[in-house]
Amino acid sequence: MKFRFGLLPRVVLAIGLGVGCGFFFPEWATRIALTFNDIFGQFLSFVIPLLILGLVAPGIADLGKNAGWLLAVTAALAYVFTLFSGFGTYLVGRAVFPALLDGSQAVLPDDAGAALTPYFTVQMPPLFGVMSALVLAFVLGLGMAYTHSVKLKGVMDEFKGIIERVIGSVIIPLLPFYIFGIFLSMTRSGKVAGVLGVFVKLIAVIFCMTVVLLFVQFSVAGLAARKNPLRMLRTMLAAYVTALGTQSSAATIPVTLAQTLKLGVRPEIASFVVPLCATIHLSGSMMKIVACALAVSMIAGLELPAGTFVGFILLLAVTMIAAPGVPGGAIMAALGLLESMLGFDETLAGLMIATYIAMDSFGTATNVTGDGAVAVIVDAIDRRR
Repeated sequence: MKFRFGLLPRVVLAIGLGVGCGFFFPEWATRIALTFNDIFGQFLSFVIPLLILGLVAPGIADLGKNAGWLLAVTAALAYVFTLFSGFGTYLVGRAVFPALLDGSQAVLPDDAGAALTPYFTVQMPPLFGVMSALVLAFVLGLGMAYTHSVKLKGVMDEFKGIIERVIGSVIIPLLPFYIFGIFLSMTRSGKVAGVLGVFVKLIAVIFCMTVVLLFVQFSVAGLAARKNPLRMLRTMLAAYVTALGTQSSAATIPVTLAQTLKLGVRPEIASFVVPLCATIHLSGSMMKIVACALAVSMIAGLELPAGTFVGFILLLAVTMIAAPGVPGGAIMAALGLLESMLGFDETLAGLMIATYIAMDSFGTATNVTGDGAVAVIVDAIDRRR
């Protein structure tokens, strides 16, 4: 029997090598890895809007006139799951954080020492933003579905084939090297260590909550599709581990899509739901931001009423949709709300960013894994129509 070294073990190996090599790699070797990561990251930023357009638009057209209805169902499920995550996190945080954070002090991570930089960069600005790609995909997809377009549909199908070839021949093979560079840089710079030293208990609580959240999501999916939720979770493990390295829901779309198909979701549904949920389903990011904001406010001695956090969560669930599909994009989109609604100053915002990015992998992994649950539920609902 021929052994196949699949994506999951390659990603795990890349993470292990990145952490291990971070302790002894010379500066020149680290900068080579950083140069590759910068170029690959620029390429991902360029491709992500095209990827969304190339997958979502044909997916909507393939669904026909049901596309508008499925779009509403998918968006509603994503928003409900995201709100459930936010309010659940707030209730758990109010009960648990006072004891966990007792005696902690808000100290920003030490930024001494200049970080290593790539040898050179190659700018690859995207043709349009992620939200522009989504809107264009909706317009083209719904238009093709309702006008029964043949020529444009043919063009978009060929474009989808090109995108799928880029995913399979370029992104997937190079992804482990990219993940290696991320963990090599994190280990060598030591940025995360200072934050984790203060928030290790907080991270443990958030990780436990992500497990509970995923179990709830896949339990709902299991009831809807009459499938074993634990077996579905195991199938989505490759997407979870990949997202731990990329820290980007959008960059993990190829893996999420492949694993979602293994759950038995029809290809036309998966190709529509997964890229869409990479932008609008942010349960993990919501959990991290709410938990970190609550913890930082407690450490800083801010007395914020429950009503303030309710408004913050409701608006955050919408605001994060505009976040770019790159590591740390959600927290950048949330900064305005943190300052305007919760009263965070520059120091608290800096601590919030550092803490969030230190845990970015867990929330992103929760996002993409939950995308599979949303796709299963949407597929089950559509089958019953």
